Amino acid sequence: MAVLPEIGKAVEEMDWLLPTDVQAEAIPLILGGGDVLMAAETGSGKTGAFCLPIIQIVCETLKEIQSGKASQGKAKAPVISPTWILSVWDRDSAMAITPEGLRCQSREQKEWHGCRANKGVFGKGKYYYEATVTDEGLCRVGWSTSQAVRDLGTDRFGFGFGGTGKKSNNKAFDNYGEAFGMHDVIGCYLDLDGMTISWSKNGQHLGQAFSINQQLKNSAFYPAVVLKNAEMSFNFGATPFKHPPPKDYVAVCNAPKQNTKHSESTDVAAGPVKLVNNAPQAIIIEPSRELAEQTFNQIIKFKKHITDTKIRELLIIGGVNVKDQMSVLSSGVDIVVGTPGRMEDLISGGHLSLTHCRFFVLDEADGLLKQGYSQLIDRMHKQIPKITSDGKRLQMIVCSATLHDFDVKKMAERLMYFPTWVDLKGEDAVPETVHHVVVKIDPQGDESWGRLGKHIQTDGVHARDNARPGNNTPETYSEAVKILKEPNWTVTIWNDISWPTDRRKYSCVCLHGDRKPHERKANLEKFKANQVKFLVCTDVAARGIDITGLPFMINMTLPDDKANYVHRIGRVGRAERMGLAISLVSTVPEKVWYHGEWCSSRGRSCSNTNLTDVKGCCIWFDEKRMLGEIEEHLNVTIQQVDEKLDIPADEFDGKVTYGQKRANLGSSYENHVTQMEPSVKKLSKLESQAQLIYLKHHQSTARVK
Repeated sequence: MAVLPEIGKAVEEMDWLLPTDVQAEAIPLILGGGDVLMAAETGSGKTGAFCLPIIQIVCETLKEIQSGKASQGKAKAPVISPTWILSVWDRDSAMAITPEGLRCQSREQKEWHGCRANKGVFGKGKYYYEATVTDEGLCRVGWSTSQAVRDLGTDRFGFGFGGTGKKSNNKAFDNYGEAFGMHDVIGCYLDLDGMTISWSKNGQHLGQAFSINQQLKNSAFYPAVVLKNAEMSFNFGATPFKHPPPKDYVAVCNAPKQNTKHSESTDVAAGPVKLVNNAPQAIIIEPSRELAEQTFNQIIKFKKHITDTKIRELLIIGGVNVKDQMSVLSSGVDIVVGTPGRMEDLISGGHLSLTHCRFFVLDEADGLLKQGYSQLIDRMHKQIPKITSDGKRLQMIVCSATLHDFDVKKMAERLMYFPTWVDLKGEDAVPETVHHVVVKIDPQGDESWGRLGKHIQTDGVHARDNARPGNNTPETYSEAVKILKEPNWTVTIWNDISWPTDRRKYSCVCLHGDRKPHERKANLEKFKANQVKFLVCTDVAARGIDITGLPFMINMTLPDDKANYVHRIGRVGRAERMGLAISLVSTVPEKVWYHGEWCSSRGRSCSNTNLTDVKGCCIWFDEKRMLGEIEEHLNVTIQQVDEKLDIPADEFDGKVTYGQKRANLGSSYENHVTQMEPSVKKLSKLESQAQLIYLKHHQSTARVK
């Protein structure tokens, strides 16, 4: 996969012998310079899929700068293409151009963004090219000189024809021809002999539009376009026109050399490529502190053996002394990982610069958008140059639980540059490495709670209800559910912080939003190091938190979103290790806390046990109904175990040990190589034959010429 040997050594030490599916798809795309949208199930190696190629490219860039190969003395000059294409050097920041240079797109909805071709014509002759509308939006197409602004038709040096049916020059918009839109082909005519400009629509000539001022007689005219949330493709004559012009007109690509001029425009500032301390090459945004820390730590592991180049990384999260982060920024960083709030503070304060950003990564993008960071992401993207000082294009990588989320799709259309979709997730499914079961909690059938109730304090939601044994009310049964859900396991994750726990008996720590950042980090590290047996947490741990070899997790209460069920139970069964997820599901509705915007304390020491429909902070939650929705969503029936919770500690169907890799998974890495060897040899032979055939054909063609 062309990954650096130093990175390969690091991942081998992490027991990564072969790339996961998402890594196999995404790493070559990112190394190849493309924008990538990726979705894969939890535990699929998604973090490595974007971190590994970013580390490699950052490393290679640093080596080039250190060796003096990166544009010393002056800016990298535009490549002079032998063919007519749209110029990446003569375009606005939001205008994206395909690699072959014949299609452009701008997803900016409020502003016009334009570009010109890499060549123009001057002197004499009659010239023609075609432009086709390939997506809905607003567009103007035509001709402009190098003196013109890119907003075509708004000064005296540019001449445009817009989709509204108006021609424009020097901010004068007049009716001309008729409106055009999706799939229409616009022919653009330039008569330098008669000094006129005109257009056609789908082969129908619309008549003369402009007489060119004689002051522009010696100017070169370039094909030009300006778009607002639109897309167009171009044919400069390299392929047959859909609507050929009159015989006295020639395609611009066939213009005589003496009448052709190359574009001199470049947006790249002159000067040698150099590092700016507070301007990293990669920005990675995570929705939570825990995910940011996890990604940051992975980067440290991945770059462990890169010793000839120093890659400097920084974690930017709230709850940490901002002066320390500012100090590191001022001394130099290459990769920044963080949460959006603190990043915004440092950017607005001028401490974090985006001028040299090469990679803009949004991990768990659907979570970021749901937290309300869409406008921040747009602002950051707008500040990042679309081409870096050494001529490299910005790459944007977006990871999401689903690529078909409406907000994620709209953001991708708006910001990304013809991204490749890597969608390996499809419908929500539980990985094969995760076994999940349901324990029914039935207070009507199991009356043992009546004897235990006086010894157990629950979450206080029934403090004002007359909940007591013998009083068969919904509130009493709800209180009974909480009593019966007392756990009796040794290593687990809980997903409900309201349950009180005797730390001396259970050796537990908590992870939730009200804990201070250093405490959250310390608690998570204690659990990962097996210093405590229980981690009691909210959904803050449902997305992405990676704890290798975790054998068990328990849903004390099902999530109120069926999609989050997959995220929660995905904390086990990671890195090919088996895991068991247990969900305690009540057979009767349970009264639970639900603090909304109306709650002044947002749940801190709240005692308002009224229901939300009477301005309270409690709701009735029907876990039985939610279980049905989850099973329907996953198209499975989740196995039920009895109320004695008699689950084998180390095996399921006699095949696995939880927390360890499954025995007899199939071929090992060595067996895989052995199995593939005959196919690889055959493929190598075929490739050699194909190359020889090509060389013989090439030599034969050369002799004929």
